[in-house]
Amino acid sequence: MSSAILEYNGTINQFQGDAIVAFWGAPVPQENHAILACLSALKCREFLKSLQDKWTAQGLPVSSFRFGISTGEMVVGNIGSSSRFEYTVIGDEVNLTSRLEGVNKIYGTQILITDKTYQLVKEEVIARELDVIRVVGKNQSVRIYELVSEKGVLDYRSLEFLEKFQEGIKLYRQRRWVDAIGSFEKLLNIDPNDMPSQEYLRRCIEYVHSQPPPDWDGVFELRSK
Repeated sequence: MSSAILEYNGTINQFQGDAIVAFWGAPVPQENHAILACLSALKCREFLKSLQDKWTAQGLPVSSFRFGISTGEMVVGNIGSSSRFEYTVIGDEVNLTSRLEGVNKIYGTQILITDKTYQLVKEEVIARELDVIRVVGKNQSVRIYELVSEKGVLDYRSLEFLEKFQEGIKLYRQRRWVDAIGSFEKLLNIDPNDMPSQEYLRRCIEYVHSQPPPDWDGVFELRSK
């Protein structure tokens, strides 16, 4: 994974337990920082898939791997005191990236990116709009996407599946719970393991029995970090 990050000109900041913190755009400015980060994550996912297959063949349990990518302004440089410091990044976008990594658990996804990142890479990658969320401790919501692949990789059926998912999202945001339930059930008939569809089906069934307030804006509130 370190090699994949360096291959796409990323700066490896630190290893935190079983996680890698990396960033792009510093110390050398990079105009294409967003796509470099996304391509690096996809390369890491490819490697981890082969590693997972190897472990599974050895009878080891299945593990999950998650990535969060966010784009924005942050503080980068030698941070600390006069006696001890480190070259690192801090700021709201850094914290959001960390949160996104964990948010993958809700949707069963592997790579989540923010809308700011998506707007910079949408001509080069396929991403599925997943939700609008509000993380703990923040008032501002953020639109998130699942990074699926580079463009030109997915077949027609996979692209059609993603389009149908967006139709289900639209029904959900229109509070058309019964229609949305039908839409997500059809998707799960195609792919029973699609966890984003499972999550939205669960919410829609819940809202049929307990309607959200009239001022509901479709934002999903995270209750934990």
